[in-house]
Formats: sequence, structure tokens, C-alpha cells
Amino acid sequence: VWADGVHFRIRLEEDRLCALVMIGVRPDGTKELIAIEDGYRESTESWAAVLRSLKRRGMRAPVLAVGDGALGFWKALRDVWPETREQRCWVHRIANVLDKLPKRLHAKAKAALHEIMRAETRKAAEQAIARFETDYGAKYPKAVASLRRDEPELLAFFDFPAEHWLHLRTGNVIESPFATVRLRQRVTKGAGSRNKGLLMAFQLLVMAERRWRRINAPHLVPLVRAGVGFRDGVAVERRPARRAA
Repeated sequence: VWADGVHFRIRLEEDRLCALVMIGVRPDGTKELIAIEDGYRESTESWAAVLRSLKRRGMRAPVLAVGDGALGFWKALRDVWPETREQRCWVHRIANVLDKLPKRLHAKAKAALHEIMRAETRKAAEQAIARFETDYGAKYPKAVASLRRDEPELLAFFDFPAEHWLHLRTGNVIESPFATVRLRQRVTKGAGSRNKGLLMAFQLLVMAERRWRRINAPHLVPLVRAGVGFRDGVAVERRPARRAA
């Protein structure tokens, strides 16, 4: 699943609406809108309410959840589905790291960060992170600390099929369809109420859902759900247990 809190204007209210959105992948590889709820600034309590509602309605724990660094969602996830793996969004993390560097270094640093994100193996990614720390750690320790934060969760995608990495490294699955919602919001200068804003977003996402394509290599999704292990994107062959003599 992908989770994000998406903010947009409400015309007749001072506070912006924070829509808590979850999109998931079904066993056949198709994407589906799971939830869109009105949340309070992506708080733990708001996200927990969404997740508990899904659990009561029969949803099993997702194998992997993808999202940015918002603490509210991750705390709620660990409470409701502690067995779910976590993957941090690389787009948000790269933006956070660059924010702590002078603009004259952005092009070079961004290329180095993309090298980490697109590494072929976990070891290669870890080596690229070490090089980034060597290059920038002395003068810009906050940038390195931002990169190092939640490092295992940034690299979790290596434990899943390589064909799925494109989908797992970022929250673009939510960001992309919400571009239409934001465009409509700008044209209408914001919905008149929170309920109308949420309804508008829901209707636009349901319409967009019909055009969403399946993730790459959908035949691998059942293997992931079945618990087949992957190392650096390749399935790990299970050895049969030895029978006692």
C-alpha cells in the first residue's frame, strides 16, 4: 500500500483539508483506492482510525507500506499492523536532504542521491551512502543525518522483486492522480466545505482509478503475499528442510 496526507484549500474555512489517502495493490497487480478520509494534520490518531476501520472490515496486514517521513502514519501502522514492512519515499527524502545543502551543490548532490536510489544491490547503495557522507559530512552533517535517518526503511525495497522497485521507491502512485484533484481545486478556488472537498477528491480518484495500469510483473505479487523472500530483487530459493534420520 501507499499512504499519504494530501492538503488542499477549503474556500470557506481557514484550515486546509488534510485528506488521508491509501492506495493498494490487489493480488492481480491492479491498484485500488482503499481509503480517503478527513484527517487532522496527519496525526497518529487520525491515521489509526483509518487503519483500524480497514482492519475491522477484513483487510489483512499489507506486506509493505510506502510513505514519506510523517510520523503519524508510521506510529499508527506499528500499532495496528506491526508486521507490515516500511518503505520511505525517496522523492521526499531527497528533497529533505537537498534542503540542508547550499543550492550550488544541489545538482551534484542530487546525482549522488539518485545513484543510491537506483543502485542494483543493497551493498552498492550502502557504499554510495558512505561516499555521500565522506563528501558532505564534514561541512553539512545535517544533510547526512537526514539521509541516514531510517536508513533500513529507505532500502527496504531491495527485499522485494526488482520489477517492483520503480513503484516502491516513491509515493508517486498517490501524488500523480492527485494532480487532477489539485487542478480542479484551483479552478474552483477551493471546495466550499470539508465534506464537499473530500467528496470531490473521492469522485476524481474513482474516475482516475479506471485508467490506472497494473504494476510491473503482476505475476510476482502473489509470491510477495505468500512470503517468498527476495534478496536484491531476486527470489531466494527455499531449501527443503532435512528429514530426521
